[in-house]
Amino acid sequence: MGGAADSKLVPARSAVAPSEAGYSTLTRPHGSPGEGERVIDEATRLVLGGGLVAFPTDTFYGLGVDPFNEAALERLFAVKGRPAGAPVPLLLADAGGIAAVARGPVPPGALRLAEAFWPGALTLVVLKASRLPDAVSAGRDTVGVRVPDHPAPRAIARAVGRPVTGTSANRSGHPPLKRAEEVAAELGDAVDLIVPGECGGHATPSTVVDFTRGRPTVVREGAVPLAEIQRVCPDVAPRAR
Repeated sequence: MGGAADSKLVPARSAVAPSEAGYSTLTRPHGSPGEGERVIDEATRLVLGGGLVAFPTDTFYGLGVDPFNEAALERLFAVKGRPAGAPVPLLLADAGGIAAVARGPVPPGALRLAEAFWPGALTLVVLKASRLPDAVSAGRDTVGVRVPDHPAPRAIARAVGRPVTGTSANRSGHPPLKRAEEVAAELGDAVDLIVPGECGGHATPSTVVDFTRGRPTVVREGAVPLAEIQRVCPDVAPRAR
């Protein structure tokens, strides 16, 4: 791959791998230990400035913008070709980040699942804070949140100081993508930065459990099986067929 697409990879054609200190070690032989932090710093600067960045997660590549920036949200929907009626999930740096986007106390069952499966591929749907733009929730009073089991989005959300969007980095209706090069080929100059790195091994997206409709219910089956969820929170109902 060459030309404009490669220019979006920072550093181009390299991958950034997790380390105990965070997102800081390049997998290429001559990458400097600080290069990963510089990529995250650039991603943070872009998100805070209303930009659109792609990053690896524990499932697939995601697209991140500031969910409180309505112009950035409009751009995100336009780039994906995502219908306005589709809500956008949010990624948190840690479980404490839920306070910035949720309204009222988080249900005890949701807290138990968060403790058991975060960081991980489990999205919890809770009541949305009123200050969060309606575009995030497609006009509903709910929002989906999770802490991904990948250092890149967590580091960006932590540096930004609030959650970031985490919808998949692909055109709506297309398969989700695992590789930076695939994102560059599909989205090209529509994104400001593609954070290089490896996604996690999940072959499916996160499982989604809705805690806003009375009995908590699985609304999307995914990486975390229902049986594991029910071991922690027996009240969770399976997805309606």
